[in-house]
Amino acid sequence: MPPDAALTHELCTELCRISFEAGVQVGVILNRLGGVEYVMAGTATGISIPPLERMRTHPGRLQGLRLIHTHLDGSPLSFEDLTDLAKLRLDLVYAVEVRPDGGPGLAYGAHLLPRGEDGRLWKLMEPVPTHRVGMPFDEFISSLEDEINRTQDTLVKGAHEDRAILVVVSAAPADELQDMIHEFRALAEAASITVVDVVVQRRPKPDPRYVIGKGKVNELSLRALASDANLLVFDHELTPSQARSITEITDIRVIDRTQLILDIFARRARSREGKIQVELAQLRYNMSRLVGKNPFLSRLAGGIGTRGPGETKLEIDRRRAKERMDRLEREAGRIALKRRLTRARRSRQRLPVISIIGYTNTGKSTLLNALTNSGVLTADMPFATLDPSSKRLRFPRDTEAIITDTVGFIRDLPSDLRAAFRATLEELEDAQLLLEVIDLSDPNIERRIEAVEEILRELGLAKKPRLKVFNKADRVGEQAAAQWASRYGGVAVSALDRSSLRPLIERVEACFLDTPA
Repeated sequence: MPPDAALTHELCTELCRISFEAGVQVGVILNRLGGVEYVMAGTATGISIPPLERMRTHPGRLQGLRLIHTHLDGSPLSFEDLTDLAKLRLDLVYAVEVRPDGGPGLAYGAHLLPRGEDGRLWKLMEPVPTHRVGMPFDEFISSLEDEINRTQDTLVKGAHEDRAILVVVSAAPADELQDMIHEFRALAEAASITVVDVVVQRRPKPDPRYVIGKGKVNELSLRALASDANLLVFDHELTPSQARSITEITDIRVIDRTQLILDIFARRARSREGKIQVELAQLRYNMSRLVGKNPFLSRLAGGIGTRGPGETKLEIDRRRAKERMDRLEREAGRIALKRRLTRARRSRQRLPVISIIGYTNTGKSTLLNALTNSGVLTADMPFATLDPSSKRLRFPRDTEAIITDTVGFIRDLPSDLRAAFRATLEELEDAQLLLEVIDLSDPNIERRIEAVEEILRELGLAKKPRLKVFNKADRVGEQAAAQWASRYGGVAVSALDRSSLRPLIERVEACFLDTPA
């Protein structure tokens, strides 16, 4: 093939002759110099492209290959043809009609488009007889790739960031669904993910294999291509087989909500204890997801008595993960023992213990800083602080208490995280009072209160003495804040305004004057 020709009548004549005589689709993949890289034969209705040895991964570059193949039924380009064009970033794809006499008919072509606001991925060219395809291929493809590069520079925000499509599957009412989406997006942004799209599917229960159904996964794959997304994040815990099935179709990374939260925790953990707890949770989660990537067995060292199939790579990975988990669990046990000794020492000193709890990002660490004049990290994002902090709180009547900030709660808290953080959550069991911080500015305040109540029931702490602290009163007005506090028997404060904390301190102090430590 000449480098300046998209295809030639002579090539199409030969492809159609072979396809007609064999009764199957045949095709070739050509490089930009016109050389044949692959020759393929399929079935009467389809053809499969083999794994390409060279793959360009730069988002502004095309593959440098084009596909020309036959269609026995005279049909135009199929959806599968166009999907291959987009997924493999081919320069061009052509389907050549095989006439009843075995000769070439019309040539149906398509090429990719620079990503614009309309979201179209490809352009279908006017079908013409093969002898009339006069496109100057070398000039055309150079101009197209330059335009794609220019568009890419303005389209891609953060070339090294994860660009994700969030997928939410739920049958919840509209207002609850919007709350789920808002929280899910906040979690993704807390993990430094650029959210390029959100896909919502309303269904009573997830599809057992693809969660959202195979057709929707195919649509999702095209959305990812259109927006240059390299990650799919599901607001639903995926089974290992579901994650594999979705990845096989989309060919991009797939994670679920649990993995997303684990990643945030891994970023936030600063203490040795926090890092151990997070790694333990990650190992527990990934154990069932360790899958061998090839069927070949790796041999152990040879010699008499040692010959045999040996351990598979999968078995070795699992054994090493189990050994690592055992070491971490022993270390976590030592940390738990140290915490018990610390609590016993506090008990001997007869110091009451107060634990600050609440939904994530309600201002717990800000309240701790305001009450104790400390400098714990605060930020307007989920799980900004992960490691618990204990400080001394002095009351006006010259008495003291230990006040502890704990990790924030979230709906559907993953069981692996709850198990890994049991040593931290044990602090709540020994607390004489729980301060439940609630964000007054949250439009879904009642749903947050219910979620915290549910988690406390699961932890067996629902009957623990508790005082609801309605934070961010400055954002809703004095009257609204007072109504919420009155409704739940709590107290309204603004953690940023220390003068508003006096009623809270008086209420807490009264609890310990009435009840011995």
